[in-house]
Amino acid sequence: GAPAASLPLTRSLCGLGVALLSGAFVVDDPDLQDIDPAVLKHCHAAAAMCILEAAKQRADVAAISTCLEDCKLEKERIEQFCTEYQKNKDALEILLGSIGRSPLHITDVSWRLEYQIKTNQLHKTYQPSYLVTLNVEVRDSGSHPDVSFSCTMEQLQVLLSFLIKLCSKNKNNKK
Repeated sequence: GAPAASLPLTRSLCGLGVALLSGAFVVDDPDLQDIDPAVLKHCHAAAAMCILEAAKQRADVAAISTCLEDCKLEKERIEQFCTEYQKNKDALEILLGSIGRSPLHITDVSWRLEYQIKTNQLHKTYQPSYLVTLNVEVRDSGSHPDVSFSCTMEQLQVLLSFLIKLCSKNKNNKK
């Protein structure tokens, strides 16, 4: 059988996909306090990928059950997972559909050193981080939302080299 402490985690997984997309992701459930935070973070990430991929593919319960059986999950857990998934499937598909159909078009990028007084990360970082802002436009709606995120110096260098390659490729295609 499954440990009693992990059952609330199983029950909350399908709501996780909706919570991730709506920005309401919280792992402060008192039933989960005894689980190692790193393990909990890893489980939520894996479950979120599974849930979002299932919703994206519009997988039915039979397909999900087969996949989870292949992963050697217990029958009781599979049934519980599928029940929760089915309850949240419509809301999850609506949220996925609201993301949009055309990719964002990057018009500008800026970055600056990010000063962090407090962090919610599970590990300590002893290196500077940078706040990157991508100015983008959505072709379908004409809106201009900004996309911001934090990254390390190495990640910023990788991003910049990727953007430079894209720009040069785009210039070569226009010739």
